[in-house]
Amino acid sequence: MQMERTVSRRHFVELSGGSVAALGMLLYRFPEFEQLLAEAVAEIPVIWLQAGTCTGCSVSVLNTLSPKIQNVLVDPVVPGKHFSLRYHATVMAGSGDLAMKAMEDTAEMKGKYLLIVEGAVATKDDGVYCAIGEKDGQGITALEHAERLGRDAMAVVAVGTCAAYGGLPAANPNPTGCQGIGEVLADRAINTPVINLPGCPPHPDWVIGTVATIFLGGLSAVEVDDEGRPLAFYEKLIHDYCQRRSFFDTGKFAEKLSEPYCLFHLGCKGPVSYADCPTRFWNSGTSWCIGASHPCIGCVHPGFPDAVSPIYRKLELTSVSVPARTSTPTSTEAPEGISRPAAIALGVGGYAVGAGVATGVAYAIRKKKEGKGSSDREQSEEAGK
Repeated sequence: MQMERTVSRRHFVELSGGSVAALGMLLYRFPEFEQLLAEAVAEIPVIWLQAGTCTGCSVSVLNTLSPKIQNVLVDPVVPGKHFSLRYHATVMAGSGDLAMKAMEDTAEMKGKYLLIVEGAVATKDDGVYCAIGEKDGQGITALEHAERLGRDAMAVVAVGTCAAYGGLPAANPNPTGCQGIGEVLADRAINTPVINLPGCPPHPDWVIGTVATIFLGGLSAVEVDDEGRPLAFYEKLIHDYCQRRSFFDTGKFAEKLSEPYCLFHLGCKGPVSYADCPTRFWNSGTSWCIGASHPCIGCVHPGFPDAVSPIYRKLELTSVSVPARTSTPTSTEAPEGISRPAAIALGVGGYAVGAGVATGVAYAIRKKKEGKGSSDREQSEEAGK
């Protein structure tokens, strides 16, 4: 039996305004689809707000490999729960008033939607330097959106270093007063939980894995460090898992980028940066920065870019030692001046959605059994490099 696929032009426009994204519009050939989906799985509404950003974080997530972005937008992210992307200015089919209506309709579902923020939020002069849409002929600032949507969200996920800590827009002299979303909410006494996923851009697995964890086990399933980062992806020091670490231990340092030795003398920030880049790899598991013979620039660091600049300058560390490799990560003390902004800790794990984020489940189970919290991190920070 063939299902009828008729839809009026007016109905099509209405559906476009509230569509998930251009990819998701393929599904609306079936008028009954939305009702059937709601009956089959629980819809988790998501608003993706873009403030001061280059859109690179969105591009990174759209390039997710396992699962593919089509699966994220169309299929249940975890059994019985569907990621319903209601608003994303870059990829949604609707625009203008229709797009803003999609956001407003979702915002009415207080406490039931997830707010994802990309980019830093301008706060100086009441945030006039960044506007998203308008009402009654007046622009609505990203600051207004962040405050209003952040207050009523079930949780806020800061995607990228700019959203998490201010990043490039907040670099000195920061003329527009840019801040990370966590700091914006804290300054306004808004206690909505915030999870930070720094990176310039962040790996798509970090974003999809974190969202899937929330969907699977709620906020209590996500354990973060003292910077608000999920330990499932940000617990390990890049320096300790780098393929060139053995050259550091034996004192073999590259003096130019073409040499295959440790890049510490060329400004590598791996000794102060926490992320699983050396084991996860980028570009569909192809390589990563140091694998491409370029120093880590510390883009996941809360102080990026000011505290880890210039890129090619050797780190001036407070103490230097070369401990033997062990199963417990060792650490390098950070240079003076690296900020440590307050973050809202939730609880940490990562849920697997395909091979790309599968390690998170085992991590979460292990942490629950061991009840370790962030003791590994505290232990590592006592050691100097």
